[in-house]
Amino acid sequence: MNPIFITIGMLTLSNIFMTFAWYGHLKYFHDKTWIVAALVSWGIALFEYLLQVPANRIGYEVASTGQLKIIQEVLSLSVFIPFSLFVLKEPFRMDYIWAGLCLLGAVFFMFRDKIMG
Repeated sequence: MNPIFITIGMLTLSNIFMTFAWYGHLKYFHDKTWIVAALVSWGIALFEYLLQVPANRIGYEVASTGQLKIIQEVLSLSVFIPFSLFVLKEPFRMDYIWAGLCLLGAVFFMFRDKIMG
């Protein structure tokens, strides 16, 4: 399998863990002290790192660090929006669309040499 697809899959999973680590406590641990929320979040974040570090090592075989960062940011927003809507029950905002379009522009510029040939 192509390393970039392995990287994208692993970074998607790592972003799911990280989104829960960063924001899940707002719903599931809002009645606990911040230290409890932080400790639980650190535990969840461990799984994020167990996926993210090897994903970036695999991806670095075929992409630059800048390209890997842009992939991660696109995936981060792609995971965060559904999390925000379905888990945190926040309303959809057009700002998500505008942010996504800006990221598409970033993707273009970071991968321009591969896109344009």
